[in-house]
Amino acid sequence: MRAERVFAYGAAAGLLGDLLLGDPRRGHPVAAFGRAASAVERVLWRDHRGAGALHTAVCAGGAVALGAVAERAVRRSPAASVALTAAATWAVVGGTSLAREARAIGRALAAGDVEGARARLPHLCGRDPQALDADGIARAVVESVAENTSDAVVGALVWGAAAGVPGLLGFRAVNTLDAMVGHRSPRYLRYGWASARLDDLAGWPGARLTAALAALAGDDRRGALRAWRADARRHPSPNAGPVEASFAGALGVRLGGTLSYAGRVEHRPVLNGTAGRAVRVTDVTRAVRLSRRVSLLALGVCTGARLLTARTRGRTS
Repeated sequence: MRAERVFAYGAAAGLLGDLLLGDPRRGHPVAAFGRAASAVERVLWRDHRGAGALHTAVCAGGAVALGAVAERAVRRSPAASVALTAAATWAVVGGTSLAREARAIGRALAAGDVEGARARLPHLCGRDPQALDADGIARAVVESVAENTSDAVVGALVWGAAAGVPGLLGFRAVNTLDAMVGHRSPRYLRYGWASARLDDLAGWPGARLTAALAALAGDDRRGALRAWRADARRHPSPNAGPVEASFAGALGVRLGGTLSYAGRVEHRPVLNGTAGRAVRVTDVTRAVRLSRRVSLLALGVCTGARLLTARTRGRTS
């Protein structure tokens, strides 16, 4: 079986597995990678960019190497190759867990349980929940759903289509490292620089595909494209900007504004501010539905692109 068909079957099976099973409560491979990365950090940490770059190379490179070795070990068996791709896809995508947490917070808000929603919000994002009212929590959830649709699903599929199992594992490793050390705290300002920059590079294609598919699948295509074009560059993140702006336009809401992370207040530009309204609790469910549609479309685009590329190469060889 050709590699492009292995990816198509395996990625579809892995995404279906995520839809049916979600993430395991214990023993998740990403959690195991996080523990290994923490152990490497304890050995290598210095307040220096070079030490952080070495940490990134060891951890992300190790994940890519593991994927390459595993892929090579099963290359003679089509069934094993599909199973490996399916397992890797299931391990690195997190669309079901994202939707589950978002909906749980949405239900709490709909029931008027703001404290319950605040208690669950850290499971989804790093905002300071005590600084948010019900509408602020809903806005934080919608923004997190938008950004994580790219980080937890579409970006992984893009790199899986480009590089198979090593691409799947490598993307998730880079994204996890950014979450662990890529933030601008005193400890990680220099040490996490390499992880943050590599995550920006790795996330670039998936973020643009996510934004395009959100415009295609959303309720307001023109609004999504207008917000993406007008506001994406104003966001401090080169990848979250297009995704959040496109989701904002597609849903007809305003995102961004004043945020609080662990007591640190940030004043970010408002996305879709001229055409959108304030986020409501009901928009959480709408954002989750849009995320699902984008994820399924991304699977079709990535597998189709892989098959088309292989066919084109076959004709020219």
